[in-house]
Amino acid sequence: MVLFWLPLAASWALMGAETPILQAAIARLPDIETQLAAFGIVMSLEIAIESPVIMLLATTTALATTRRNYLTLRRFVTCTNVIVTLAAIPMTWGPLYNLVVRELMGIPDKIAATAQPGMKIMVLWSAAIGTRRFYQGVLIRSGNTRWVGYGTAARLFSSGGSGILLAIFTRLPGVYIGSMALMAGVCTEAIFATLAARATVHRILSQKEAAESPDVLSFWDVARYHLPLAATSLMTLMAQPVIGAGLSRMPHPEENLAAWPIVWSILWIFRSPAFALPEAVIALVSARWPLDMIRRFCWAVGFYSLGALVLFLLTPMVRVYLRYIAWLPESLSRYVVPGLLFGLLLPLITAAHSWFRGLLMESRRTRVIYWGISLNLVLTCGVMAAGALLRAPGTILGSIALTIAALAEVYFLKSKLSAVRSRQSATA
Repeated sequence: MVLFWLPLAASWALMGAETPILQAAIARLPDIETQLAAFGIVMSLEIAIESPVIMLLATTTALATTRRNYLTLRRFVTCTNVIVTLAAIPMTWGPLYNLVVRELMGIPDKIAATAQPGMKIMVLWSAAIGTRRFYQGVLIRSGNTRWVGYGTAARLFSSGGSGILLAIFTRLPGVYIGSMALMAGVCTEAIFATLAARATVHRILSQKEAAESPDVLSFWDVARYHLPLAATSLMTLMAQPVIGAGLSRMPHPEENLAAWPIVWSILWIFRSPAFALPEAVIALVSARWPLDMIRRFCWAVGFYSLGALVLFLLTPMVRVYLRYIAWLPESLSRYVVPGLLFGLLLPLITAAHSWFRGLLMESRRTRVIYWGISLNLVLTCGVMAAGALLRAPGTILGSIALTIAALAEVYFLKSKLSAVRSRQSATA
């Protein structure tokens, strides 16, 4: 189980390391607060735009069971990539950017103007993400998880290396460098995943299927499975713009907007082992591994991740990271550490969340997951709105909002899964 999960966890950890590396490069350039804040806006918006393709990893892992289903999934992924790219264009060049960023999010004009070129550079980001997550799902379904980890390592080398080189040898603004480096990394990973999956795809396409296969999915079957997950991703990723909008309306908005991406990226790194669990749960449950064993493993991942974050915060490691790696001045570091402390429980909560999500996706109950994240987003909005009215400390409130919303979502998923299991037992 560890050998199956570890490459997936490494992939998430490496993805989590990508943003801090680029933030550290940007922090060594002029106009640090504006550039970091603008890069955070670019990241939050691009991740929201790519939300329809993020869960293609889980969809492919769960549904790529036969040759016909693989071909149907491939058509679906192609259509989805085209749609998200067309959706990114008006957000990049049209008045929609001003409406969303300046009006709805309330981002100061200087930061909004600085962020817009990054959006133009990353217009094909979502299509590259969709391609690599599709082929990674094929690899996970076939048990070849190590190639997923290798691909993300190649991505980190490409994005981190190009970001550092651009920072050293050019005079480009930080947003340009960060956006160009991210595009280089994700395109590298998409190409790697496509090549790594060639043998597996050939084996799938060589399969001979019975004329009356019991598990044949149509294009609309895939859509019905995936659309709730796509909406779930959108709701999940909308938390970042929501928190950004709240921070812009609190005291010291520029400092909070510059510090929050650092808080988010550090918490991401320590939550990343748990982010890798849903696809592992899907594959292991499908392979008839004992549920008790999988559940204990998920909780172990959560507790070890929590322990690692505690160790990071209670030792000089956090100060060393912020001062010598992230290169943050003390004026920004004092906004980061409290936010991390109030997000301390998120690694453990994420592990529980991933366990329940994995079970629901394996049983093809994806609508439940959508309603769970809807509850999460409503609570995030409520907490941030209350904080803006009360003029609460920004990064602290962002972490509190994430924690409260995630706890409520875990409770909701647990209750719904219990109801599903009860109905299944009654009909058995």
